[in-house]
Amino acid sequence: MRYFIADAFADSPFGGNPAGVVLLENGQPFPDDSLMLKIAAELRYSETAFVQQNSRYEFTLKYFTPAAQVELCGHATIASFSVLLNEEAVEPGSHYIAHTLAGDLKIVAGEKIMMQMAVPQVVGTVDDTLRLREIMGMQQQECELLLQQKQLMPQIVSTGLPDIIMPVSSVEALQSIAPDMDALAALSRELNVVGVHAFAIAQDGYTAHVRNFAPLYNIPEESATGTANAALTYYLYNNNLISLGEKCAFLQGEVMGRPSVVATELDLHGIVYVGGNSYILGKGELFV
Repeated sequence: MRYFIADAFADSPFGGNPAGVVLLENGQPFPDDSLMLKIAAELRYSETAFVQQNSRYEFTLKYFTPAAQVELCGHATIASFSVLLNEEAVEPGSHYIAHTLAGDLKIVAGEKIMMQMAVPQVVGTVDDTLRLREIMGMQQQECELLLQQKQLMPQIVSTGLPDIIMPVSSVEALQSIAPDMDALAALSRELNVVGVHAFAIAQDGYTAHVRNFAPLYNIPEESATGTANAALTYYLYNNNLISLGEKCAFLQGEVMGRPSVVATELDLHGIVYVGGNSYILGKGELFV
């Protein structure tokens, strides 16, 4: 099996969010889940995608963190199709289907790799906001985001994976977040979410600055998160802050020294697309 290291949502090395990508040979079945988990743990990236080509325009992807299988990973999907494009397994300007445990996704290999997310939905609210604030190590005023005379509240939103979308009052407050990781993992398990996606709006050319925390999956912080930024896009739309057809750009990874720009677009039917470029940093072969 060939493997690749790709920095998703980056145009240069050591930016964006690194992912492992393992390409299966034509006709090769997926390895046992236990082996894929060991490979993901060996590669040590937040997610590793295993890619099987079914036909010219269809692929199946499975995603593993070093600790568990997950249904979907946005940045690993962008990385995978960037690798496939580089390996000439997909063609520029063409449309593809990616079969995942979260459903079938449409991929557009254009100027950027753009991925159609699952139908967005608000799954629920966070009733105990005080507990959430304390877990995130924040003061009340840092979590009070008033936009267009509306008080924004944390919500659980999914475009394939549920995340707590958490508004923060300023970029400075966002950068100072220091969660209790054990408590956040416990809360995530209770609410059946991946983690917390916090955002602040600065009116500086980006739609928002964001940070993502998912300690339940052994990811203290992630430098670029496609699925969570798709959920944030729908959150902004649901709160009347963006319109159908609008394009967004989210800046993530600043605190980690791996700045990433995640592009999203909310089409006229309310479906979110997430995309970006990837820098392929290395490749090799697995002898297992």
